[in-house]
Amino acid sequence: MVHITLPDGSRRDFEGPVTVAEVAASIGAGLAKAALAGRVDGKVVDTSHRIDHDAALAIVTDKDADGLEVIRHSTAHLLAYAVKELFPEAQVTIGPVVENGFYYDFAYKRPFTPEDLAAIERRMGELAAKNEPIVRRVLPRDEAVAYFKGLGEHYKAEIIGSIPAGEDVSLYREGTFEDLCRGPHVPSTGRLKHFKLMKVAGAYWRGDQANEQLQRIYGTAWASKDELQGYLRMLEEAEKRDHRRLGRELDLFHLDEFSPGMVFWHPKGWTVWQEVEQYMRRVYRDNGYQEVKGPQIIDRSLWEKSGHWEKYRDAMFTTESEKHDYAIKPMNCPGHILIFKQGIKSYRDLPLRYGEFGQCHRNEPTGGLHGIMRVRAFTQDDGHIFCTEDMILPECVAYTALLQKVYKDFGFTDIIYKVATRPAARIGSDAIWDKAEHALMESLRQSGCDFVISPGDGAFYGPKIEYTLKDAIGRQWQCGTMQVDFSMAERLDAVYVAESGERRHPVMLHRAIVGSLERFIGILIEQHAGALPVWLAPVQVVVSSITDQQADYAAEVAKMLQKQGVRTHLDLRNEKINYKIREHSMQKVPFILVVGDKEKANGAVAVRARGHQDLGVVPLTDFAKKIESDIATKA
Repeated sequence: MVHITLPDGSRRDFEGPVTVAEVAASIGAGLAKAALAGRVDGKVVDTSHRIDHDAALAIVTDKDADGLEVIRHSTAHLLAYAVKELFPEAQVTIGPVVENGFYYDFAYKRPFTPEDLAAIERRMGELAAKNEPIVRRVLPRDEAVAYFKGLGEHYKAEIIGSIPAGEDVSLYREGTFEDLCRGPHVPSTGRLKHFKLMKVAGAYWRGDQANEQLQRIYGTAWASKDELQGYLRMLEEAEKRDHRRLGRELDLFHLDEFSPGMVFWHPKGWTVWQEVEQYMRRVYRDNGYQEVKGPQIIDRSLWEKSGHWEKYRDAMFTTESEKHDYAIKPMNCPGHILIFKQGIKSYRDLPLRYGEFGQCHRNEPTGGLHGIMRVRAFTQDDGHIFCTEDMILPECVAYTALLQKVYKDFGFTDIIYKVATRPAARIGSDAIWDKAEHALMESLRQSGCDFVISPGDGAFYGPKIEYTLKDAIGRQWQCGTMQVDFSMAERLDAVYVAESGERRHPVMLHRAIVGSLERFIGILIEQHAGALPVWLAPVQVVVSSITDQQADYAAEVAKMLQKQGVRTHLDLRNEKINYKIREHSMQKVPFILVVGDKEKANGAVAVRARGHQDLGVVPLTDFAKKIESDIATKA
């Protein structure tokens, strides 16, 4: 007798071993039809999996996250099946699930073309329509190696050959195509209906540049047509918002092969930068932070003491002078400890908050660079709070409230909170970890924030909160962080004098709100599709005359606004006014003021707001008050 316990706590009894599909059928025909896989004692398996012991079982459908992963995994195999049908000489390698989809790597004699991609996608649809069963079998490792060598699939044979001798491997067959895979898979190809191939890219075999280059075909797959179409619309919107394209079109910045991964800021882009930096500087000042500045290049010995040399050496830019090794700093933390160590610190000085717009350099791989989102040179709004264990909770509560206000001012109101807890390899006693984790979680509770726990994802030196933004089109960006560090102050011998007179190591809280300013500005550009809020816009107002007869008045208007602190551009070109309006509209300027004879005579301006809004003719003083209010309130 096999007893199966279902998620609702009910139990079903079977005379002997039973498959997941058979259990689903015993519950109902609708569930049997919807079943994609099963979760047996927490492990996802095929519907053909036979359960021969008492077990907990959940039927996985396309409504479950596991079901979507099974769909994507199976669609990757469907892609390989179609490629082998159309290009028999192509060799298959690996095809994992990735975020929002999957990819599969192939070795082929020539590059796949866009026309090839379209043909492969059509063939995938034809194979899915056949509704061929997907069947699993198991072979001994050596037999599987010989089998794939016989098919001419040398990459697949190499993968299997790396598996320890004596082990069995599982293969899945659909129609004429069979592939190595742990599974699970959907029951048949007919369950794969909503997919699209996206692009072809290069990839090295086993990720090693010394190996041959393969072709990687990316695709996406979803449980329903609506979800697929929604995702494709999101991608289309993301393309419109791409900060790299907008950076060029709005003349904000550029990236150059002479300095890969480092940003050349143009005047308008640097204006945005300065607005972000000065705003964050006011945040420092108004919340008890003392701004500091450390050097860019620090002796190797400090990085060895802090532990960064061992852990981050490959990502550090280094130099040598007078037989000493130096590193260009990849982070600001050790420098702040050296500042803390100057002079005797008392418990009365704590919490001591340092903030720095610290320039950091990390030698990221060229292939990982992405516009200004992932660079080699970046500036952090980096802060470190030196405190006692009892201060962790109030500091985190205050920090979360501050972070929420900052994000709201920049136009973000949807924040995801995650607490990463102790990993297996860590320093510090369980009692200290208990206190730190409790403080982080309680700080979020006191802030009214729902959060998820990510077990074991904390750093070896302490737990952390990660703050993730959700943007206008639903994408997530992990920006802010609050990390508790029991280690670095002790490593670098930073101490304070406690009330008892003994010397103790402070707890160090690492915190950043926007993180990398470069990346955050890239996020802002994409969040607002280049139409930055008035207070951030590099040019806030354009004043444009209709003819030369109003040039003197237009100049007076511009001068008045500039004295008010408004970033104003004066356009007196001898061009048609509609041409000038169109040109400045494409630059996403918040307000265009048009002045003609009537406006000149009445001390007024004709106001056109971004988004083709005609606000009519208003007195200049009224407009000046409006834009002053928009900037002050960060409208």
